[in-house]
Amino acid sequence: MRHLVRRSLLLSVLMSPPLLHAQTQLVKGTVKDAETQMPLFGVNIVLMGSDPFLGTTSDLDGRYRLEGVPVGRQALQVSYVGYKQLVLDNILVTAGKEVVVDIALQASVENLGEVVVTGERSKDRPANELAKASARTFSLEEVTRYSGGRNDVARLATNFAGVTAANDARNDIVVRGNSPTGLLWRVEGLPVGTTNHFSTLGTTGGPVSALNTNLLRTSDFITSAFPAEYGNANAAVFDVKFRNGNADKHEFTAQMAAFSGAELMAEGPLNREKQSSYLVSGRYGIAGAAATGTSAIPYYQDLAFKLNFGRTKLGRFELFGMGGSSSIDFIGAEIDSTDLFANPNEDSYFTNQLGLVGLNHFLQLDDRSYLRTTIGSTYLRTTFDQDNYTDGASDQPVVRYRATEVEDREQRYTVSSQYNRKVSPRFLFRAGVVNEVYQIRSIVNDRDNRPDIPDLDGDGVPDYFIPVRDTDGRMDLLQIYTQGEYKFTDALAFTLGLHGQYLDYNDDAMVGPRAALSWQFRPKQRFTLAYGLHGQMVPLPILLFNEEVAAGEFERTNMDLRFQKSHHLVLAYDRRLADDWRVKAETYYQHLFDLPVERLPSSYSAVNEGADFVFTERGSLVNEGTGRNYGVELTIEKFLSRGYYLLTTASLFNSTYKGSDGVERNTGFNNGYVFNTLVGKEWPVGRNGRNVITFDTKFTTSGGRPYSPIDLEATRANGGREVYVDEEAFSLRYDPYLRLDVKMGMRINSGKGRVSHQFFVDLQNVTDRQNIFVMRYNPVTDRINPVYQNGFFPDFMYRIQF
Repeated sequence: MRHLVRRSLLLSVLMSPPLLHAQTQLVKGTVKDAETQMPLFGVNIVLMGSDPFLGTTSDLDGRYRLEGVPVGRQALQVSYVGYKQLVLDNILVTAGKEVVVDIALQASVENLGEVVVTGERSKDRPANELAKASARTFSLEEVTRYSGGRNDVARLATNFAGVTAANDARNDIVVRGNSPTGLLWRVEGLPVGTTNHFSTLGTTGGPVSALNTNLLRTSDFITSAFPAEYGNANAAVFDVKFRNGNADKHEFTAQMAAFSGAELMAEGPLNREKQSSYLVSGRYGIAGAAATGTSAIPYYQDLAFKLNFGRTKLGRFELFGMGGSSSIDFIGAEIDSTDLFANPNEDSYFTNQLGLVGLNHFLQLDDRSYLRTTIGSTYLRTTFDQDNYTDGASDQPVVRYRATEVEDREQRYTVSSQYNRKVSPRFLFRAGVVNEVYQIRSIVNDRDNRPDIPDLDGDGVPDYFIPVRDTDGRMDLLQIYTQGEYKFTDALAFTLGLHGQYLDYNDDAMVGPRAALSWQFRPKQRFTLAYGLHGQMVPLPILLFNEEVAAGEFERTNMDLRFQKSHHLVLAYDRRLADDWRVKAETYYQHLFDLPVERLPSSYSAVNEGADFVFTERGSLVNEGTGRNYGVELTIEKFLSRGYYLLTTASLFNSTYKGSDGVERNTGFNNGYVFNTLVGKEWPVGRNGRNVITFDTKFTTSGGRPYSPIDLEATRANGGREVYVDEEAFSLRYDPYLRLDVKMGMRINSGKGRVSHQFFVDLQNVTDRQNIFVMRYNPVTDRINPVYQNGFFPDFMYRIQF
């Protein structure tokens, strides 16, 4: 009988697939109170669906370690007495890298100490608990998962409701019909003008992102009525966070991609006892491999790092930074008339350097409050030189001459400090200050296609330059905010805040209230109502523009422009249909006012600027323009489970403005509708299913962008500098935009050693759709011709982690 029992037990072990025989990895992290940042002791962390059961608890420092987690997609259930239960989905476990999952739990205000309150899944809430409406989290895994993203966090945002991309050649983010200049980039709490290679002064986008997605941790994207701590923004907020390196083990990543280039990354412990770590990565763009919309060869490289110094007697310190450089030369004889960025009759040379460095300090004052302070500096420098050729008419030789000289340099020095206190289980208070000192040098001299500049000696070269910008000085932007949240119950919460900002350059100030009410009236359904008054500086190229007020006399006639302002009102309904299905609907109204327009009646408004490398040259502007955006958005999402996911977003909206002529017109970003569908499937293969074949696809369509007709005869008479028909501004539309991307790949977890591989091919615009980029005057054909966006382009990526 004993032998029979032993044989039965042995047979059951051999026939079952226990975790001991599967390839596994370590999942670890810390658990903290979301509002006080205090570590939580004794929290239960369970691997969902594990058989046999696999779980652990957090220690006195809030740290936990979950050994033996099988590779693949996993989910954690986190519970603690007096806190809302949390489920963390789609944790990708690979053989080559330990998984760090830091957890923030929301305290319950009902029956404290008696029951565990059932709460939401991790995707139901942003990292910033005070962002109640129009907020979405995103992670590194999402950036690399979706098709067509080019490892660019900005392009990831175009998958979300209410967001469109101005064009394929740049990653400008258009949110609910607003200009891309209305976007606030914030990296580790530090406001940043842009995070892109080949960027220019005043813009927020560019052709290639310098933000390395491999350094990201879960971050927030907020599209309206954002909390009071976010200022100097009218459209949206990208609140980006860098993750810490592995504090226990040295790990390495090597990656090659057509668009983001070749990359090496290293991370590991500085001091295991203090849990300090380093994380550093460098990338080099693969010249000519990327679909950038030009035959000229772009060069770009960047470096990013984060040093976490762990626990000290003075608190926790983190040093972070990123920097990049890019350049491209457009040689007229080597390009054609269909180039997205260049003219075949000119030679031009572009360089760009950007960087940021900052120090974060976190000090736990007591078990209810903390102080978080960031000091840092950001840097942006752009140069552009253009050489033109005379036409060689009559007996004159062809002469090459300098037509444009640009040097823009923006250095910001920032101090930001935030005090946070949990006054009671129901009331959270937060206040802070952000001070940015701008040191600006902007020199723009131009004589390109300016018929008003004489050529007295008849050599075909204009006699002098126009000083479009000539600034070397500083300005100070001060922001102060306070906000609080009161929880009536676990299902009903109200937030109220106030944000003030002051610009010393023109002695302008404003105060904007923020408020939100969130009501979870059923366990899986929630209504949210949010409001905010937001304001933003006028883009620097407009503020610093030199206007000729008399012959040879130039002044900065826009320097007194006040903050552009916008009222945001949002009503949202969120319903969880099942554990992995979600439906969200939002309707919104935005009233824009104090927009810069011309004194004399015209169609011009600064609301249409920001989706190009340069700004329109207009002086003597006044804050008398208005605009409005309104629409409805729907999101249907199945989070990745059972091997597949679905994300469908639809947006119907209208975006209009009034210039000084009082006529209501389409803005340049009023596409009218946007529709996205993303579908993905994963098939486990190999022994114990440790390897995965992936398939992802994305279909996008949107209404055509409005544009203004060009007056051909007036353009010819203006030396080729385009003249638009003012009274017909934005009266025409390009054809609807349409694009289909298909992505196929594989993840391989090596059976020998801790090594994982990932490979994909992303076939972008597989139908080779000819979407129009712009209609412009072509000096070669002497006609108004369309220029098309990128056609079919195969992107690829290979990554190895060990």
